[in-house]
Amino acid sequence: MKKYFLATLILISLVTSGYVKPDVYKIDAEKNAFSHNNLGLMYLNEKCYYAAIQEFKIAISLADETQATSVYYKNLGDTYMAIAYPDWAQDCYERAIKIYSLNFQYYIDLAKCYKARKIIPQKMKEYKNSDNPLNQIMLGLLKIESGDLKGGIITLDAFASNEPDLIITPAIRLYIKDVVKQL
Repeated sequence: MKKYFLATLILISLVTSGYVKPDVYKIDAEKNAFSHNNLGLMYLNEKCYYAAIQEFKIAISLADETQATSVYYKNLGDTYMAIAYPDWAQDCYERAIKIYSLNFQYYIDLAKCYKARKIIPQKMKEYKNSDNPLNQIMLGLLKIESGDLKGGIITLDAFASNEPDLIITPAIRLYIKDVVKQL
C-alpha cells in the first residue's frame, strides 16, 4: 500500500508541478539582418558612412533574396550616393530592382544615379530597345532627368495606362502629377 501511495504521490506531483520546458533562443538571420539595417540607417543619419556601409553589407549577407534584401541594397546605394560614389550605387540600385521590381523609388534613385554618372543617353538607348514593359518606367524617368519633361510624362503615362493593375502604377501617377506641376 505504501508503494502505491508513494507512486501516486510522485505522479501527481509531476503532473501538477507546472514544469515547463525552458525557452530555447533561436538565432534568426532575418531578424539580425533587420537589426543591422536599422543600425546602418542610424549611422547614415549620423553621417558615419563607413559604419553604415558595413552594417548594410552585413544585413545583405544575412538576408536571403527577399523584398527586405532589396531595401538593404537601396539603403547601401543611398549611402554610396551620399559619399559621391555613383558607380557603386548603380550596382546596388540595379540589384534592388532585380530583386523587387515594383518599388518606384528604386527606379527614381537609379535614374538619379545615371544622371550623376552622366550616362543617361547610353541607358536611354538600352532601355528603349528592351522588351520588358517595366523598362518603360526607367525610360520615362531618364527622359525627365535629361530635361525632356513632356516626353517623360508621356512615356510614364502610357505605362500607367497599359498597366493599371500593377502595385507600382499609383506611385507613377503621383509622380506624374508632381512633374506636371513643374511644367
